[in-house]
Amino acid sequence: MNRALQKCAAAAALSAALIAAGPAAAQKKGGILRTGHFDSPASMSMLEESTLAANRPMMGVFNNLVMFDQWVAQNSPQSIVPDLAAGWSWNEEGTELTMALRRGVRWHDGQPFTAKDVKCTWDLLAGTGNDKLRINPRKSWYDNLADLTVNGDFEVTFHLKRPQPSFLTLLASGWSPVYPCHVPARDMRIHPIGTGPFKFVDFKPNVSITLTRNPDYWKPGRPYLDGIEWTIVKDTSTRLLSFIAHQADVYFGVTFPQLQDVKGEVRMRSVTITW
Repeated sequence: MNRALQKCAAAAALSAALIAAGPAAAQKKGGILRTGHFDSPASMSMLEESTLAANRPMMGVFNNLVMFDQWVAQNSPQSIVPDLAAGWSWNEEGTELTMALRRGVRWHDGQPFTAKDVKCTWDLLAGTGNDKLRINPRKSWYDNLADLTVNGDFEVTFHLKRPQPSFLTLLASGWSPVYPCHVPARDMRIHPIGTGPFKFVDFKPNVSITLTRNPDYWKPGRPYLDGIEWTIVKDTSTRLLSFIAHQADVYFGVTFPQLQDVKGEVRMRSVTITW
């Protein structure tokens, strides 16, 4: 059992080591985070992709309605916090989830975020809107969703066919970004527009993905970084060597034997393994 758990932890490790610092240093503004990326995604559209190749770099471009608290070690319904939704409530039957939305949020192209964007996103996922996704790997997630109604510019209600306590956890998943209604789904594949802390700059297949700081991000003072550069290096050993040579700041996919090697090669103030 212990061996199985160790193997699972190693395979799922999200980040291995940060050369630059302790928690206090991490709060300093500026700098470009450089990281090796394990694969070249088919597109930049998170709603149409189903691997971490797209999810990992694109999550910083978008926001969810709700998300799991990133400071809580284990995800659970109790660790869900607001994101684009300012709050939420259920009806007595557990079949209607009403969310009040944040005001003053803007998309990266300057357009205002409203309830209409939420409606368009879940119409895309349900396949009921005028626009269509090329592929829809998470359509089955919302089989229990009967409808989504808009109550003015800053409130939406999800109407479920039957009670589903897990519905909120689906919305909190990293695969549940809100898309802009005014940008066609086809354009989101090559130049995604989000409300997140980073703006998409470019994607060079098999080479790199580049993000830059969103100076108008709705969370005051965020993000701390000026940008993120994802260099696509498919070979695990090459990515590790790049990290050891200080050509990358983060190494994803560490195994426990590799972790020992890394400790011996670079000076680190902190080492983080995400299970």
